[in-house]
Amino acid sequence: MIDALLQEKIAARLTESTPVIPVGISNRHVHLSQQDVEALFGKGYTLTPFKALRQPGQFAAEECVTIVGPKGSLSNVRVLGPTRPTTQLEVSRADCFALGIKAPVRESGQLENAGSALLIGPKGHVELHSQVICAWRHIHMSPQDARQLNVSNGQKVSVCSHGERRLTFDEVVVRVREDFALEFHIDTEEANAAGLKNGEQVALIG
Repeated sequence: MIDALLQEKIAARLTESTPVIPVGISNRHVHLSQQDVEALFGKGYTLTPFKALRQPGQFAAEECVTIVGPKGSLSNVRVLGPTRPTTQLEVSRADCFALGIKAPVRESGQLENAGSALLIGPKGHVELHSQVICAWRHIHMSPQDARQLNVSNGQKVSVCSHGERRLTFDEVVVRVREDFALEFHIDTEEANAAGLKNGEQVALIG
């Protein structure tokens, strides 16, 4: 009992002295170009916001699509808005096995030799060629956050989770932009491994 109390006190002190960052867990989702929105949902169609995300201006849309690969399909995959210049599908490793596709672990927008798949919507379909990735874990932050945390855009850092499944995440990419809110992004597999939930906190350790 004494050991458990001591461990709790140590963890509390570490949290107080180490910068903490809220967690955002990403399930499979797709960012669509306007051209592909119209191909999937109809000419002139615009996405309908369903729920605001922590990142300013970004939202989960009401619209969903089906992903099809050589081995299987996944339905009700959420579209995130607003639209982007290029469509990008983000999935987990487990999703890749279920679909029978190969998607590299990459930072957003790094699509060279990425995976391929088929998207199906209510009005049509879109073939994705080298547009599917497993997202590299990363931290969104504003320039002010970056100064406070003493890090820079593109830098790789380590963060530590707490709790009974405590883990250290290495090679976490720092992404700095004026319109970013402080948030550590991981996928569902990484979150489950560490026993993390949306809104919980991790500590920046280096």
